[in-house]
Amino acid sequence: MSDAPAVDGIVPTSDERTMATLAQVLQLVGGWIAPLVIFLVKRSSRFVSFHALQVLLLQVLYLFLMMIMMGVFFVVMFASIGHQSAGHSSSPPPGFIFLFPVIWLGIMGWWVFMLVVAIVYGIKAGRGEWAEYPVLGPLARRILKIGPGGALLS
Repeated sequence: MSDAPAVDGIVPTSDERTMATLAQVLQLVGGWIAPLVIFLVKRSSRFVSFHALQVLLLQVLYLFLMMIMMGVFFVVMFASIGHQSAGHSSSPPPGFIFLFPVIWLGIMGWWVFMLVVAIVYGIKAGRGEWAEYPVLGPLARRILKIGPGGALLS
């Protein structure tokens, strides 16, 4: 996490800090839609674009992980139903009994993670900090071609 001060005289304005904070926090209620709108509307601001793009990348990662978890869940469910139909048992499939709590805990754990990320990085954006997500921040910097503090890279 980089909290580098602004360089080259690039200091986020109050409006930019507010929009970056909204991009971070609105992911809790709007998912990827609110940060995408903010990213497209405030494209001229490197600060807002950086924070909104980090949120968008996190939301893409979230959707990807949810698709994988749901795919695994359905494969295990159909396999255990097919395996169980030969035995004609009335109990729930064993795949459901073991996998459902694991997937539910994974989804709830990810939601708590997203809540903490939104609050922590929303506060940092409100302070005007160029705070990076651990893995997605450098990727967002490369996509936007900006360095620490928002300096343009050539």
